[in-house]
Amino acid sequence: MPRFAANLSWLFQDVPFLERFARAKAAGFEAVEFLFPYDLPAETIAAEARKHGLQVVLFNMPPGDWARGERGTACYEDRMQEFADGVQKALAYAKVLGCKTLHCMSGIPPAGANRDVAWSVYCENLHMAAAVAAKDDVTVVIEPINGRDMPGYLLQHQEEAIQAIESFGAPQNLGIQFDVYHCQIMDGDLTTRIRRNFGLIKHVQVAGVPLRNEPDFGEVNYAYIFAMLDAFRYKGWVGCEYRPRGRTEDGLGWLRAAKAASAVA
Repeated sequence: MPRFAANLSWLFQDVPFLERFARAKAAGFEAVEFLFPYDLPAETIAAEARKHGLQVVLFNMPPGDWARGERGTACYEDRMQEFADGVQKALAYAKVLGCKTLHCMSGIPPAGANRDVAWSVYCENLHMAAAVAAKDDVTVVIEPINGRDMPGYLLQHQEEAIQAIESFGAPQNLGIQFDVYHCQIMDGDLTTRIRRNFGLIKHVQVAGVPLRNEPDFGEVNYAYIFAMLDAFRYKGWVGCEYRPRGRTEDGLGWLRAAKAASAVA
């Protein structure tokens, strides 16, 4: 059975962030992920994770000014030093948190920007980040995000992710964060894409399509997806990055069903 990580930026939102660790453990999760930890000291977050026996498996590098709509700085030609500083900050947090995977957001090029230039800068920054992260045995992942939820995001398609990874070679610590929700919206053909790109997939995320609720309703057959990951002997984590329809615990029937199906397989 795939190993599931609760995304604490999306789940258990009826309590403050630090209280979500206890809820995740009680709900049966062994790991957590989240978007950005930088509003709190890394030591505070690490202590909460240790207290509840939870592994921190993923978070994002600094996104720039999130409140103003920025979604990463990797594609900005005039902010390469800011991006490099963000990589160092993320790695410092990762070291304290014991986290071995970091997500690098591409960013949204500003209006009027040359996309080819933005893409070139993004690829250069991405491979720099992977080279620096390799020194700490940290994997860098990139996630194509659908243009409906995040208009203008530079990296939207799976094939683009492969191009970015291979643009300066394909280091072992650089891979794809395969979000099934985003991929279904932008590209579809999930089985073939997972099979074809499996060697590059370092992290998986799930949510129902099209409403981004629990992965138990909609157009994706997650029982099939989970069985396929098992068949491929996927060893990474599956992040639960979805919007609960109600109280998080009340919507975890899909998780119990996935565990039950694996037990009899």
